[in-house]
Amino acid sequence: MEAKALNAPVAQLYDEDFAVWTEEMARLLRAGHLDEVDIEHVAEEIEDMGKSQRDEVLNRSTVLLFHLLKWKFQSEKRSGSWRATIRTQRDEIRRGLRTSPSLRRKLRESVAEVYQDALKRASDETGLPRRAFPAECPCTLDEILDPEFLPE
Repeated sequence: MEAKALNAPVAQLYDEDFAVWTEEMARLLRAGHLDEVDIEHVAEEIEDMGKSQRDEVLNRSTVLLFHLLKWKFQSEKRSGSWRATIRTQRDEIRRGLRTSPSLRRKLRESVAEVYQDALKRASDETGLPRRAFPAECPCTLDEILDPEFLPE
């Protein structure tokens, strides 16, 4: 079924009031009024949802690796706060991978890139030169995600 042009007020909702636009699109879809749905923007939003979930897993992985590096290379400063951050990031990554298992493959493919981001943060925060850290991620993905793993 081809989408027809929305009337001006409904078409303008996307830019003027996103929350109302989402409610209206959901109502139209549920009612089966596919010819009135803003197809292009709906498709764009669905794609963005997938990208957001991917980005969330990768960002949390960066924070996790950053804290694992601090844990290993600043052992004298270890704290409950660091341990809690490590646990929180793992829990949230696990939830993201449970709802979208295909993101595990994306994470596996991105570990090197994520590690480089974590390495920069670790160097900035600790004051240690980047060369003080391993050039490549010293942990496997299984170790990174293992709720009990802490590098010693």
